[in-house]
Amino acid sequence: MTRRVAAFAGALLGPVALTAVLVPVNAADARDYVFLYLAIVAVLGVTAGFWPALVAAIGSFLLVDFFFVPPVHTLTIADETDVVNLLVFVGVAAVVGGLGSRRRAAQLGAESLSVALRTANRDMEALNREQAEAAKVAVRLAQTEQQVHALEESDRLRRELLANVSHELRTPLTSILMRTTAVLERGELSADVRSQLRSIEEEERRLGRLVQDMLDVARIEGRSLDLSFGDVDLRESIEAAVARLYALDPRRTVAVESDEKDLEVVADWDRLGQVLDNLLSNADRYAPEGTAIRVAFERGRRDMAVVRVIDGGPGVSPELRDRVFDRFVHSADGNALGGGTGLGLAIVKGLVEAHAGRVWLDDDGPGGRFAFSLPLAEASVHASGRGEDVHVDVGEQVDQPADRA
Repeated sequence: MTRRVAAFAGALLGPVALTAVLVPVNAADARDYVFLYLAIVAVLGVTAGFWPALVAAIGSFLLVDFFFVPPVHTLTIADETDVVNLLVFVGVAAVVGGLGSRRRAAQLGAESLSVALRTANRDMEALNREQAEAAKVAVRLAQTEQQVHALEESDRLRRELLANVSHELRTPLTSILMRTTAVLERGELSADVRSQLRSIEEEERRLGRLVQDMLDVARIEGRSLDLSFGDVDLRESIEAAVARLYALDPRRTVAVESDEKDLEVVADWDRLGQVLDNLLSNADRYAPEGTAIRVAFERGRRDMAVVRVIDGGPGVSPELRDRVFDRFVHSADGNALGGGTGLGLAIVKGLVEAHAGRVWLDDDGPGGRFAFSLPLAEASVHASGRGEDVHVDVGEQVDQPADRA
């Protein structure tokens, strides 16, 4: 709006300013400079448009008539030639203003088109960049999906191979163990032969445990554990595990500590026994001779029971604490944690999580201090499945917070 007002102001003031310059000139000569008014009209036509140019042309006509056409200082015209000249002036001024206005309109249109083209080019460049980035992302995503599928397939084949090899190994190992045991029952064997057969029998049992651990790991990682949940007396389960450890190592003392007379959890009896066996075996491996292993259990938070297995050994080194429940983790001296195979604690973690619990390392004192939690029977998330065989997807279990009392 301000620009339009300025254009009309220029149309009025431009001819007036030119007249003020020409009036002092001799009148006869000044009329010869009338084309200068045409220049003002042309400039306004180009810069401001048709209507300001037309206003300048009319104003110029009136000023020329008043100041330069006899009789001067009147708006009358005595000479017919001057009438023709003035009309020609107005016509030429109108044509010049119109042409200038059209040129201005064309120029503005060209500028607008140029701006639109530049904007379109920028948008096109941005779109091309976005499409290029989208294409790169799509390629990376496709490559990532291929890698994920390849890793999943590799992992599936690895688990199948592990399960198949482990299963196929059990049959010949069982047969060898049975025959070795049968030969050992013969009375005519010499002491040397009997000693060698005892050594073979022990190695066969160790291989059997390794095969069984590999099968358990394959089931846990394959999320295909079959658990039979029921109400299990925790003290009874712990005492049964202690008795099994005493049969293997009669010199080891195990102290069961708890203020709870009867504390029931929802668990699979056999798998809970396997968890306790692995933890007690691990403690027996690292506890110094003549020291006792402590097994404590109590009612924890969030309707969970907490079991702790504590030994007087060297404990877990700081560099292994974050990986102690991983497969095939070894201590600084090269011995496997969680049993001789290095799978014991990994199996403990998988089995406990399959029971909707969690396992962790305690920081409350020296030695090895392993703890795990299980849901209490009276508030169990498995209440609807007690006493039934339940297929458990380990990957769907949700870790509970630390259930420390």
